[in-house]
Amino acid sequence: MSISMYTASVPVFKQLLTALSDVLAKAETHAEAHKIDPTVLLQTRLYPDMFPLVRQVQIACDFAKSVPARLANVEVPAYEDNEQTFAELQARISKTLAFINGLSAAQIDGSEALEIVLRPGTPKEKKLSGQAYLLSYGLPQFFFHVTTTYALLRHNGVEIGKRDFMGAF
Repeated sequence: MSISMYTASVPVFKQLLTALSDVLAKAETHAEAHKIDPTVLLQTRLYPDMFPLVRQVQIACDFAKSVPARLANVEVPAYEDNEQTFAELQARISKTLAFINGLSAAQIDGSEALEIVLRPGTPKEKKLSGQAYLLSYGLPQFFFHVTTTYALLRHNGVEIGKRDFMGAF
């Protein structure tokens, strides 16, 4: 029995984006309770050459919107990447959830063989089938950035655990 491309994508993105929103709310509460400037958490990195937390969230949202959009063969919404506060990151997550909630299974199912072209016209151009794009590229990228956000917050003392990472399923 096969699984639908929609089921393998949109519900997963929705589950973890909702959990990410909850984790960020806990981080904001933690910062207030411990009198930590929120910018300290938002700009924290695991290592100097890694993106800060704010960029990790932006990229997680980018994958959550771009993967289903490409599979549905619709335009990927463009965001400005100018978020600097917890509230602005929450708004970005909400906007991303609203977009993917507007996509139907009928738009995404059957996209397994759809050709997805990454970085078209550049030396790094890569062509993948819809299934390979989702399972070997899109989901792993999304998981990496959500996990890194979680790790940054946990490392900085925010009391979160696996249940927070997973969210409701």
